[in-house]
Amino acid sequence: MTVARIALPVALDQTFDYWVPAGLALGPGSIVEARLGARRLHGVVLELQERSELANDRLRPLDGVVDTPTLPADVLDLCRFVGAYYRAPVGLVHALAVPPLSTKARFARAPSGAQAEAMAPQPLRNDAQREAAAVLAAAGPGYAPFLLEGVTGSGKTEVYLDAAARHVGAGAQVLILVPEINLTPHFEARVRAALPHARVVALHSGLAAGARRANWEAAARGDAQIVLGTRLAIFTPLPRLALIVVDEEHDASYKQQDGVRYHARDVAVLRARLRDVPIVLGSATPSLETFTNAEDGRYRRIELPRRADARARMPAVVLAPDRDARARDGIGPVLAAALARGLARGEQSLVFVNRRGFSPSLKCSACGWEAGCPRCSARLVLHRQPPALQCHHCGHRERVKTACPTCGNVDLMPLGFGTQRLERSLREAFPGARIARIDRDTTRARGTFDAVRTGMGARTLDILVGTQMLAKGHDFPLLTTVGVLGADNALYSADFRATERLAALLMQVAGRAGRAAHAGEVIVQTDFPDHPVYAALRTHDYARYARLLLTEREAAALPPFAHVVLLMAEAHARETVDRFLAAAHDAARHARALAPDVTVFAPVPALLARRGGYERGQLVVQAARRPDLQRFVAEWHAALHAIPGRRVRWALDVDPAGF
Repeated sequence: MTVARIALPVALDQTFDYWVPAGLALGPGSIVEARLGARRLHGVVLELQERSELANDRLRPLDGVVDTPTLPADVLDLCRFVGAYYRAPVGLVHALAVPPLSTKARFARAPSGAQAEAMAPQPLRNDAQREAAAVLAAAGPGYAPFLLEGVTGSGKTEVYLDAAARHVGAGAQVLILVPEINLTPHFEARVRAALPHARVVALHSGLAAGARRANWEAAARGDAQIVLGTRLAIFTPLPRLALIVVDEEHDASYKQQDGVRYHARDVAVLRARLRDVPIVLGSATPSLETFTNAEDGRYRRIELPRRADARARMPAVVLAPDRDARARDGIGPVLAAALARGLARGEQSLVFVNRRGFSPSLKCSACGWEAGCPRCSARLVLHRQPPALQCHHCGHRERVKTACPTCGNVDLMPLGFGTQRLERSLREAFPGARIARIDRDTTRARGTFDAVRTGMGARTLDILVGTQMLAKGHDFPLLTTVGVLGADNALYSADFRATERLAALLMQVAGRAGRAAHAGEVIVQTDFPDHPVYAALRTHDYARYARLLLTEREAAALPPFAHVVLLMAEAHARETVDRFLAAAHDAARHARALAPDVTVFAPVPALLARRGGYERGQLVVQAARRPDLQRFVAEWHAALHAIPGRRVRWALDVDPAGF
């Protein structure tokens, strides 16, 4: 009897044995149907063996093999590493590599000869781009990591596409990762325009299940030559993979925050190593991890120091007072005057604030009461379209109060400003301007974001107001003025990565201005004009600020000079969380016998101590050397499973984005 050991998409960290009915052809990597209890699931065959540790009468037969390409050895190896490194259940990891199987894929396969059509690289616009392309072309086959570090508007995408054209022309495949779904349509259009003979497919969770399966199968069979996707695409089978590109590699969206908590950028580097192919990490503001690898020579740095358009210059940066008495709903007179000048010249503007809604707080002017979420330790955000008080953490909604529930006062004040309030203020200040708001609330409907992009390109919009969705990947030649509000909020954050993210965000937002013939101007409202992050912004010198941050991180023994694992726990009762974390802390001290250089910190409440009705706590362990931490975590992870407490939900986050 042949027994298949398979990984099923369940949260249990174990595999399952099934016997293989006669005539069922399969092997490692086959995607199969199997029953687990009353459920029918799709799993991945990991290995075939002659017998199982279970008695034959306890084995169930496989229901069948899915008619789709098998997962190749390199994807199985990748899943195996991700499961071990991130301490994730084996079935959930392998599920990342399986396409949606609830619908029938429809895809017309291309004739075999269509895959090797010659691809002519697109002309590059300046010497720096041509030198960067030459470096990538000269690298030859084999694993080679590159950091393509270029200022905003320097033409990194054109360099990617030049390299992609060479590989596709040789009959190979290229994988390009982008951080967000909203960026894929525009990026895909650019790829198709530059490489019209290449077959391009997109892969992300926003696609309909049938389209996503069809695109996955096109990639797995080698029919698609360029695969463009978000973080999930890194697990796609690609039989002729020759190049991986990670655009905006610094972006926090590459880190999965639930389920399998992998970092797609790091997994992409591993996959490039496993497949022995080059990888290009591109950014104007590299993450400190990538920046350090380039500084230490582990990655080869390629620089694009100026904008691709010869007419363009980096924008002038003006730091204006944030608390000006003449400000109107947060918009100070310096920014208002700049917006008016842009409108008078027939140019376009962007006003950025990283807060959606009308106001982040509703407060009583008499007793100081503030509207709080009953399920989270957070304030409710006031929305006006439609009217509601909403929690941006758990989704709780309630009607806007007309009087203070504590003292009865009817004078309730909205404090602060979000995108809705700024949109209203801008419409009142500039009644003739054509204004659009871009945030999570306005882009829920399919096509909304693309419609705004089209409006900007067609010059039917004058001012955009929105959140960080507007900070990257957009190139509007007539956009000359950028205003930034609320940037100082990050300076108060307890997150050690907050200022790194602020620097990247500010430079990305500022980089939207003046990308063509028209000069750009950026107005940042701040109470701290002497802070180093704003000095770096004014001089467009991210590298200098990154080195300053690295000095601070090294002194504080924080990443990238330390490696961290975060244990998160939540339960309905605080004492339940505290009891579990205390037991986890004791187990960690015992596990240190295998790795004495690991530091175990005491349990503390999470930054958001309650969310969605759950009390939350955390425990941090760190080490200077990654192997020490991995040995420790392997032992500790097993001990955590032995701690009693079914009412606690817990998870380990290896290399967390913050803590």
